[in-house]
Amino acid sequence: MSGGGEARVLGRWGEELVAEDLRQKGWTVAARNFRCRMGEVDIVAKNERYLVFVEVKLRKDARFGAACEAVTPSKQRKLLAAAQFYLMRHPTKLQPRFDVAEVYAPQGVHTAAPGINYIENAF
Repeated sequence: MSGGGEARVLGRWGEELVAEDLRQKGWTVAARNFRCRMGEVDIVAKNERYLVFVEVKLRKDARFGAACEAVTPSKQRKLLAAAQFYLMRHPTKLQPRFDVAEVYAPQGVHTAAPGINYIENAF
């Protein structure tokens, strides 16, 4: 498997961990990997109050910085544009919010207990 393919598998695995964590906390996952020409949103989830657009970032450790640091201003603009497109297609009265989920998995997909650090209102 190429490095890019392995990273994609690891990323999808991390997104599934976060989606399941949200479900266990009572959220409904409305969309996964929502794509449009403006960008992609990893997870769109909702509860009775919020519609959250979640960017998932997975790292083996924080040695080179926190995972959330990869959500740069440029990435934030793309997420905002993709979220606006999503809202045009799926109007809601729920309050939109942008969250970042950091997943730390030292052994990649073989990590027994990956850590999830969930940052509400990340930007």
